[in-house]
Amino acid sequence: MSSLEIARAAASALDSKLGRDIKIIKIADLTVIADYFVIATGTSNTQVKALASEVEHKLEEQGLRPLRSEGAESALWMLLDYGSVVVHVFRPETREFYSLERLWADGEEIETGFEE
Repeated sequence: MSSLEIARAAASALDSKLGRDIKIIKIADLTVIADYFVIATGTSNTQVKALASEVEHKLEEQGLRPLRSEGAESALWMLLDYGSVVVHVFRPETREFYSLERLWADGEEIETGFEE
C-alpha cells in the first residue's frame, strides 16, 4: 500500500466509528518524519480508544502493524505510528490545545470525502 492508501484506510476506519473532524495532511514536502498525518477527534476517552483500535484492526487486515503506539493510558491523545503515516486521535480539548493543523498549516490537506 502507498502512504496515501494507508492514510485513506486509516481515515475510513476513523469515519466508520464516528470519528469527528477527520483530516489527512500531506507533510512529505515539509519533514522526514512522515508523509501524512491523519487527525481525528473522539468525544470521550472510550471513543478515542475505540477509534485507535479500529484503525489498528483495519490496517492489520492489510498486513500493517504500527511501529509504535502511545497514549492508551490517558486516552487524551493516542498516536499510531505507521512510519510514513502517523495517526493522531484526540479528545476535543487536547486537539485544540496542540493544534496540529495550525502547526502543519503549510502541509496539503487531502480531501477525505466524509460528511462533517
